[in-house]
Amino acid sequence: MVATLLRLRFRVLGNQLMRSPWQLVGFLFGALYGLGLLAGIVVGLVLLGFGDLRLASDVIIGAGSLVTLGWALVPLIAFGVDTTLDPDRLVVFPMSRARMMVALTLAGVCGIPGIITSAATLATIATWVHWPAAIVAWIVSAPLAVLTAVVASRTVATVASGLGSGRRFREVSGILIFIPLILAGPIIAAVATGFAVNAEALLALVPLLGWTPLGAAWAVPADAAAGDLLAAGAKLLIAVATLVVLWLLWRQSLARSLVNPRRASAAAVKAGSIGWFGRVPTGAAGAIFARALTYWTRDPRYLRQLVGAPLVPLLLWFYARDGDPFAALAFSAPIIAFVIGIVVYADISYDGTAFGTEIMTGASGRADRVGRTFAAAAVALPLVLVAAVLPFAFSGRWQQFPGILGMSIAILFVCYGVCALTSAQLVVPVAASGDNPFKRVPGSTFLQGLAFLGIWLAALLLSAPAVIVGVIGFFTENAAMSWIAFAGGIVLGSVVLAAGILIGGKMLDRTGPVLLARLKAMKNA
Repeated sequence: MVATLLRLRFRVLGNQLMRSPWQLVGFLFGALYGLGLLAGIVVGLVLLGFGDLRLASDVIIGAGSLVTLGWALVPLIAFGVDTTLDPDRLVVFPMSRARMMVALTLAGVCGIPGIITSAATLATIATWVHWPAAIVAWIVSAPLAVLTAVVASRTVATVASGLGSGRRFREVSGILIFIPLILAGPIIAAVATGFAVNAEALLALVPLLGWTPLGAAWAVPADAAAGDLLAAGAKLLIAVATLVVLWLLWRQSLARSLVNPRRASAAAVKAGSIGWFGRVPTGAAGAIFARALTYWTRDPRYLRQLVGAPLVPLLLWFYARDGDPFAALAFSAPIIAFVIGIVVYADISYDGTAFGTEIMTGASGRADRVGRTFAAAAVALPLVLVAAVLPFAFSGRWQQFPGILGMSIAILFVCYGVCALTSAQLVVPVAASGDNPFKRVPGSTFLQGLAFLGIWLAALLLSAPAVIVGVIGFFTENAAMSWIAFAGGIVLGSVVLAAGILIGGKMLDRTGPVLLARLKAMKNA
């Protein structure tokens, strides 16, 4: 049964890749990247073996502890990243809990992160081969290190699933986790600055990780190489005990989760309440506007894009705090316009097969473009205006304000115009509604990155005239140039937006059924 489930997992992966040649290309590029990363690790480990034993021990124990910690933390920020062998789906199979756990563990090892982790762990032999005593210890501890990482991930995922079985909990946690990710740069810089003067003290703490569950398995060969067999044996016992405790905790949590599976949460709605559909004009464009605006205000896949907007000024201030913070904060609005304006390129992709309902109603492509664009603008435009006004309200340098405002509106409208065209031709694999926003179909990361980069470059190129004039007006404090950027930006943005809606609408009339077929293939992959 375990072998059958593993074959099923790889069959599903193969089906996903074969349905889309571009997705297969993306997967291959991702695999090549992983191989390149692994090759770099191997080279580093080989060179590390020719150095000092203390250095080799510190690097492997420190890096190994971070790897184990990473495996344990991923489920907290990524509910359902890999649901191919989800326990809720396996409960119908005639298999014992122990066999299910073995299957899930092997599936974790056989996944791309598991393969890279396993290969990197095996490659540590290139370092320890210079110390014969460490080789024997490595044979025992290397499998322990990999299994501890994978089992820790499964244990935390099962426990977290039980604590947050509600869909809203998963959605809110998926949104909030983007805040520390966006602020990762300042956080890392602050931590590095704080530890800069205590680098030696920090390095002295690394060997202590070998006595913790995170680094015990990684530290066994290091102690054996140093001739401290007593410490190596003690850490081996800690590593074995850690794996046993994690396995028992996972077993207990899995038993509870299989009896009480996750349930979709539902909110009570007042009879007759139809939300935005009752507040906007009737007609195809109005209905699409109401539906898209509902997405923007309730769907976490859209809401997480809005989380980053208020953080942009904070990031700009942090990196410019030693220079001229006002000059950096003044450009918050154009940057926010770029970040939010591109999101609509995946609007139809987020619809999924529900896009078929729109096609069945006979709604025109132009109505679709108008409804989606106006809904996005209803949310983004106020954010851009606030971000444009606040820096000048505090500084009082209003002569530079028109150029920044015109630049921001031009960027936002140009992004919408470009996306109105591209989204009529392109759909990409995205997380389904209710899924974890980190969830990725193999190969989709490359496709999304390529599409995002191409659309962003096109928008930047088309909005360049307004941006260049606005930047010149701002830094020269030329009021005339600033007003030219304001007027030119509004005209340029409006022209590109109108052209995108008209041309994109005609394209969508032709490509709508094709896009629906692609979306259906992605869903059934």
